[in-house]
Amino acid sequence: MKLYTLGFTKKSAKQFFEVLGKSNIQKLVDIRLNNISQLAGFTKGADLKYFLEKLCNIQYVHNVSFAPTKDILDDYKKKKISWDQYEKRFNELLGQRNIDGNLIKDFSIESEVICLLCSEPTPENCHRRLVAEFIKREFPDSDIEIVHL
Repeated sequence: MKLYTLGFTKKSAKQFFEVLGKSNIQKLVDIRLNNISQLAGFTKGADLKYFLEKLCNIQYVHNVSFAPTKDILDDYKKKKISWDQYEKRFNELLGQRNIDGNLIKDFSIESEVICLLCSEPTPENCHRRLVAEFIKREFPDSDIEIVHL
């Protein structure tokens, strides 16, 4: 199965919704800590839910269990920690949370086409990549292919 990830920064609404539609996404899981950001108006929580359902027939879920804490995020943004330190702290955080329970609740890992959403334009320094890799490790028998849109 494919597990998609997508960041909305540097994408127009047209690009964003077209790439989701072409990928046959069934459920978008917003893993941002704050889904009401003004970075892109079309990605504010309630608006995004509406647009996804009306334009693409995609279900929207916001799950902060897959988001970094404010402390970890602020330390990285303020350059108090490096990306390697961020990655280590975030992976430790995922290990401490009931991620298995959240995965079972939000994902039908074998049958749904899912996309993890965050804001970063590329996955290299974004927690969505770390979450996707964590899910792949948690479901080793599912043959998960991670695709960054």
